[in-house]
Amino acid sequence: MGKDQHRIHMLMVLCTVFWAGAFIAGKIGIREFPPFSLAFFRFLFATMVIFVVMIKYEEKSWRLQKEDWPYMLALGLIGMFGYHVLFFIALKYTSAMNSSMIGATNPLITGILAAIFLKEHLSLKRFGAILLAFSGIALTVSNGDITVFTSLSFNIGDLLMLLAVLCWAVYSIISRKITDRYSPLILTSYSFLVCLILLIPFVLWEKPLEYLPKVTWMGWTSVLYMAIFASVIGYLVQQISIKTIGASKTAAFINLVPVFSIILSALILHEEITSIKLLSAVIIITGVYLNTKLKSIGADVLSNSK
Repeated sequence: MGKDQHRIHMLMVLCTVFWAGAFIAGKIGIREFPPFSLAFFRFLFATMVIFVVMIKYEEKSWRLQKEDWPYMLALGLIGMFGYHVLFFIALKYTSAMNSSMIGATNPLITGILAAIFLKEHLSLKRFGAILLAFSGIALTVSNGDITVFTSLSFNIGDLLMLLAVLCWAVYSIISRKITDRYSPLILTSYSFLVCLILLIPFVLWEKPLEYLPKVTWMGWTSVLYMAIFASVIGYLVQQISIKTIGASKTAAFINLVPVFSIILSALILHEEITSIKLLSAVIIITGVYLNTKLKSIGADVLSNSK
């Protein structure tokens, strides 16, 4: 392994720590901000930083074509607005551990949607890996109690987090429609901006003048952390990694997010690590890893056959 690849591997591990920390920061932030406002301030700071980066480093023209604005509106509405509002509301009712484990299934749900709407091949082995991961989700939301399913007494936060992941998967599918015309940095920057604008009326509805004077330094720190470390730095490291070691190897690091999230949740939020949660995490991570590995092998076979 070359020095550049080793450096990227270390950066991606750090990146997954940043992403895992977003679940903890979100849990802290939602104690002091209403959900729409928490999303707004996160994207306010993130948008300012990422637009500066985009304008300075984007080689292609970073201005959108008129015909692509409907796609961008959909990306901002579903992927950024939808995901983050549902994510923050979910954190009011469920633990950071649960939300991170459910969030880890995003590649699986994206794969299912790609098979349905983009006609991508989904092998029987990959389907088995998806079923394995979702059995881990079932264990997570039920906490090992089968009566949760028979009585339909699910934690509303877990269900909202599943909807949030679905929104992000739809975002991933829609973004593929215009990735040939714009770089990921441009798509991300504009979807941040669209989300920020869409959030404004909801923030006003939450009456910011009433809660802002009461927000502590911990609340603002959680917002800045999510905006800078989890959103901007995490995104930039991920894009550098994709260019250096490839998308498949980069995606494999995402499996570390729930691991670090469980550790950070216990250390910072004092959430309890139970045997059920550990078993759920192992099952989910295994399913996601196998799906990523099988998808990578399938892509290699397809490219070699051409």
